[in-house]
Amino acid sequence: MVLHPADPLTALAHGIGSQHDLPISPFYAFAGAFTALFVSFLALGLLWSTSRFRGDRSGIALPAALQRVADAPATRTVLRGLGLAAALAVLLYLLLGPDDPARNPAPGAVYVLFWVGLVPASLLLGPVWRLLNPLRTLHRSLSRALRRRGPDRPLPARLGQWPAAAGLFGFTWLELAAPDPASTTTLLIALVTYTTVQLLLAARFGERWFDDGDAFEVYSALLARLSPLGRRGDGRLVLRNPFHGLDATPERPGLVATVSVLLGSTAYDGFSDNPSWINAVQTSPLGRTPTATLGLLAAVALVATLYCLCAAATRLIGGPHPGPLTAFAHSLVPIALGYLIAHYFSLLVVEGPRTVSMALGTDNAPEPLPPLGPGGLAALQVVAVVTGHVLGVVAAHDRSVRLVPPAKAVAGQLPLLALMITYTIGGLSLLLN
Repeated sequence: MVLHPADPLTALAHGIGSQHDLPISPFYAFAGAFTALFVSFLALGLLWSTSRFRGDRSGIALPAALQRVADAPATRTVLRGLGLAAALAVLLYLLLGPDDPARNPAPGAVYVLFWVGLVPASLLLGPVWRLLNPLRTLHRSLSRALRRRGPDRPLPARLGQWPAAAGLFGFTWLELAAPDPASTTTLLIALVTYTTVQLLLAARFGERWFDDGDAFEVYSALLARLSPLGRRGDGRLVLRNPFHGLDATPERPGLVATVSVLLGSTAYDGFSDNPSWINAVQTSPLGRTPTATLGLLAAVALVATLYCLCAAATRLIGGPHPGPLTAFAHSLVPIALGYLIAHYFSLLVVEGPRTVSMALGTDNAPEPLPPLGPGGLAALQVVAVVTGHVLGVVAAHDRSVRLVPPAKAVAGQLPLLALMITYTIGGLSLLLN
């Protein structure tokens, strides 16, 4: 028999698990999902024959006064100060606070307010972590203190976002597979190691290292592609259709790996709450951590393999096109977002206020209650997953009619539709397990 911890904060050791026995019919959930995907695919094939997304060339310019405030050095300084102050507060709680997630807000600040909170923050405000990132602030301060001069070494073009993909995998491993992820010692070691590596690489390559090398800047920037706030290619702050921002996602090496880590780790998080997997991990001759690590690796590899197979099939059916393997990787971003919302919404709205109350010392604060009942939560999770896949179909279709000859544009999307259906089955199966 598998015993589940009674203390809600122990859920931080593995993120939030999937909700079992949700009050929604699996038949209607799957039927609705397939209907939405097929109807959107057919409608796009019939009515959408030319590419409509213009990337970073689109958007309605916001008032110049607003842009001046957003770009003002004082604004940037305040935001960098807030990011550094928050990081120092977490560090002090890790150093001086009790090694108990029920009494120390640091684990909740890392796994809930930071990791999950970056999702709505990036969707609403754009790539906010670039402005708050304390590592950028430390790098600038150290460069000034050491009076470092001279040109920075160029970043190898083939490196792309591979460092960010590795960093994201490391963080998700820490959350989902490490022996004691909520321990202050574990978090301190992880924080010091990551900070040291990032600062050393920034010292070698310059501040632009963080654009593609910092896992959390890349994570925030990817989600911000779906924000209504963005910047045109000329740097102007604009209000835009999120699809235009998504279309402007740079096709960098490592992009597929980065999105696969987001999708695969979230899927593994849901599956790791399955009693059969918990029993397998607990009874494995390899031990808990190696078995969980292999499971996490398998989930990420499965997501990446399915995408690569479908991208290859698209080339085979639609004919050669100038786009690289990453040509359709941007269509996975809304899918990843749907999974993140479905799996982590309840964690953010319940454990987030609890963490803030703990940090403020209000131990007598009332217990936070979920804003949605079981039925509402189930509906939100299904809608988030299905909507993410439908948005992915739209993004992939627009890119397909741009790259693939018109006569083969619809047929060339069949592998991508099959990929969306496969991901949908997997996502809904985890939610409705």
